[in-house]
Amino acid sequence: MKKLFAALCMLAALAGCGDKQLKFENTDLTGLGYGKGFALNDHNGKPVTLDTYKGKVVVLFFGFTHCPDVCPTTMAEMSAVMKELGPDADKVQVLFATLDPERDTKKLLAQYVPGFDPRFVGLYGTLEQTAATAKEFKVFYQKVPGKAEGSYVIDHTAGSYVFDKNGKIRLFLRHGGGTAPIVHDLKLLLAA
Repeated sequence: MKKLFAALCMLAALAGCGDKQLKFENTDLTGLGYGKGFALNDHNGKPVTLDTYKGKVVVLFFGFTHCPDVCPTTMAEMSAVMKELGPDADKVQVLFATLDPERDTKKLLAQYVPGFDPRFVGLYGTLEQTAATAKEFKVFYQKVPGKAEGSYVIDHTAGSYVFDKNGKIRLFLRHGGGTAPIVHDLKLLLAA
């Protein structure tokens, strides 16, 4: 009987049936075939990849500092999430990857991003690195001319990707969903 039980447990583990299913409130992307990583610079000029943050739950948002609405509200929402997480917030890394490397300099990102929370990190790359990273995450973005000559905004995907402590993509956070579902899901990933 013990051998039969052990064999069934082994089969269940191989089939994934033995895994505890996490009940996320945001969009579950577990096993997604894209969004596997990036190679950019942080707002201090240091080259970073997703592996740099291994051991932490990572929230990655794509935006730009001149954004009038979605970007600052997303960053403010993530700041509120960090407050709600309390001491667990130190196990979460929020990253803001710019889609506007022409204007979002290292200096500007270093002022803007940590202004929401000192633990937040801004990421930037060349135009080519930005395009490759956006393509890897299937993030839409395009320049839209502004009212003043030479000005522009960037239309872009409004949401964030979440990776577990092992660097595997797990969630997509829709813009404007509120802090409660994010806190819920991050706590699940932190406890896993």
